[in-house]
Amino acid sequence: MADRPANIVFITMEFRLKYDEIDSFIEQKTGRKIGLSFASEHCVHVGMDVNVLMKSMTMGLDISVDRIEGSDIFLSYSGGMGIEFMVKTALQHAKNQPGGDVVEILDGNRLLLALGKNAQAGSLLSRVTLNDVRFDEKYAIVDFTPKV
Repeated sequence: MADRPANIVFITMEFRLKYDEIDSFIEQKTGRKIGLSFASEHCVHVGMDVNVLMKSMTMGLDISVDRIEGSDIFLSYSGGMGIEFMVKTALQHAKNQPGGDVVEILDGNRLLLALGKNAQAGSLLSRVTLNDVRFDEKYAIVDFTPKV
C-alpha cells in the first residue's frame, strides 16, 4: 500500500449471501436444484440430484477458491468418479446460455470464473477490488475494497 495516499482510510467491506438464496437463484435461472453447504473457509460443497441409468442419485463435488487475480476467480473442484466428465458436460451446455461465457474450463479440474466478461459484474468490479471469497456455516462471503 505504499503507493496509496497516507491520508485516506481504506475500508474492507463484505457482501454475504445465504446458501439457500444462492440455491433459489440458481433454481430460478436454470430449473435445476442444487444444494450448497459449507466445507471449509475456502471450499463449498455442491450437491445435486442426477439421473444415472434410470436411477436418481445425489452427486457432490467440492469447489475451492484457489486465488483471485483482478476480476478473475480461479477455482478447483474435486468429487467422485465421473465428476470431471459431468462438470465439463454441464459447462459446455452453459456456454450456450446467457452469462455462460464467464466460465472457462482449465486443465486439471480447475475453472476460471472471468467476472469481467459479464457487463454487470465488470461494471461493479471496475469500482471495487475483489479481495477474497470465503465461506462459513451459513454464507458465501465476498470481501472487497472500494477503489478510490
